[in-house]
Amino acid sequence: MPQQSPQSQLSPEEIERLARKRAGAKIGWYFHAAVYVAVNLTLFAMSDQLFGTRRWSMAPVLGWGLGLALHGISVFVLGRGSGLRERMVQKERERLLREQERMRDR
Repeated sequence: MPQQSPQSQLSPEEIERLARKRAGAKIGWYFHAAVYVAVNLTLFAMSDQLFGTRRWSMAPVLGWGLGLALHGISVFVLGRGSGLRERMVQKERERLLREQERMRDR
């Protein structure tokens, strides 16, 4: 595990804000998943009773399921502390600090 440089250490307030943001994103995904299950179960039950076939009810399951999967990836994979997003932000921060130091040295 790489050591953090002094400028990348978070203050307690920043840690609290980031933790709340990440927890909120996870709660949002769980709510999204619950609505997905409830709505698609209802559509599945209605499709047989009203239309005599369940084939059409797979379209919303698959389409919305893709959206739910992408939402999950953004929350659980890209939103983690060691995720791609965090590393990219850190690299950009370091690049900007180097540029700022170069400008001061001129």
